[in-house]
Amino acid sequence: MSVLSRLRHFSTSILSSNSSTPLTSKQKTRSALRLLKSETNPERILDICRAASLTPESHLDRRAFSLAVSKLAAANHFDGIRLFLDDLKSRPDLRNEKFLSHAIVLYGQANMLDHALRTFTEDLSSPRSVKSLNSLLFASLLAKNYKEVSRIYLDFPKTYSIQPDVDTYNTVIKAFAESGSSTSIYSVLAEMDRNSVKPNVITLNNSLFGFYREEKFEEVGKVLKLMEEKYRVFPALSTYNVRIQSLCKLKRSSEAKALLEGMVCNRRKPNSVTYACLIHGFCREGDLEEAKRLFRDMKMRGYSPDGECYFTLVHFLCRAGEFEAALEVAQECMGKGWVPNFTTMKDLVNGLAGASKVDEAKEVIKKIKEKFAENGDKWDEIESGLSQ
Repeated sequence: MSVLSRLRHFSTSILSSNSSTPLTSKQKTRSALRLLKSETNPERILDICRAASLTPESHLDRRAFSLAVSKLAAANHFDGIRLFLDDLKSRPDLRNEKFLSHAIVLYGQANMLDHALRTFTEDLSSPRSVKSLNSLLFASLLAKNYKEVSRIYLDFPKTYSIQPDVDTYNTVIKAFAESGSSTSIYSVLAEMDRNSVKPNVITLNNSLFGFYREEKFEEVGKVLKLMEEKYRVFPALSTYNVRIQSLCKLKRSSEAKALLEGMVCNRRKPNSVTYACLIHGFCREGDLEEAKRLFRDMKMRGYSPDGECYFTLVHFLCRAGEFEAALEVAQECMGKGWVPNFTTMKDLVNGLAGASKVDEAKEVIKKIKEKFAENGDKWDEIESGLSQ
């Protein structure tokens, strides 16, 4: 067997149980994503990525890259990340700004900012563009190195003769918002004015996020008015969702609900994210009746809860001892192919058994074992301990 044939066989066999059937590029990536979600061995993660021949051209491939780097960073396998990305950077077909900009972001995701900076300063050809500058700023934001965001923002446009665009400024505003320096947002807006760069809805959303985070409610009203009157930037659905989520995080879910009601009165349509934020907020505040009412309302209005929304409700219902209500939500959730985490489902099963609903508990275990055969032994042990 030739070297090329062996490589092809390795690629197919690691990604597919049927190694005789060649996989398309998209099939390889989908298989890689599926394997990466459950894989914890760093070397195996790298083997999966190499077998899939990932590139940044495809959104699906970029998701796989991101997931792999997150898992490797969580395992402190930084040498693996460096070697893997260095190997990709040496490929002639990937020595372009698009891939190198993506590599910069991946380094930031892994908190390897020195490598991100080196890629920008040494690997990219001149002249560098605003796209790669924005990638470097975003990498610093992902690494939560806000001082570096500020330094790059102040120094690099001059050093590399790059004209910042709205994405540049939005990233800097997000950094100020996350770092507790939201009042510095106004200096960025002034800089945008000087450079004739018009703010957009993301500028507004990032600013609101920061002011809510610091509980500067007067500034929330001020920036809303400024954006509308000076820049003609009006709140979008995403703006309402930022505001509603921010209020819920501050345990001001009733105020957040009032915003939803205001939206509906003004014929602005919410979405499933709007409802999910409110449901999570009321759950955290212990108002499960309101959370359940919102859950029913969102479905009645045609908005589909996502997995996280179901998981949140099951978790908090179990914590409150409302096991029958939790079972109803869990059954609906599992019917869609989503299963809450092991701890939540164990609490549900034990709670049902404690409420003399052993048959229902066993039925839940049966469904979980059908979906997660690898955890069968754990559930067998739990089932054997249920009271008869």
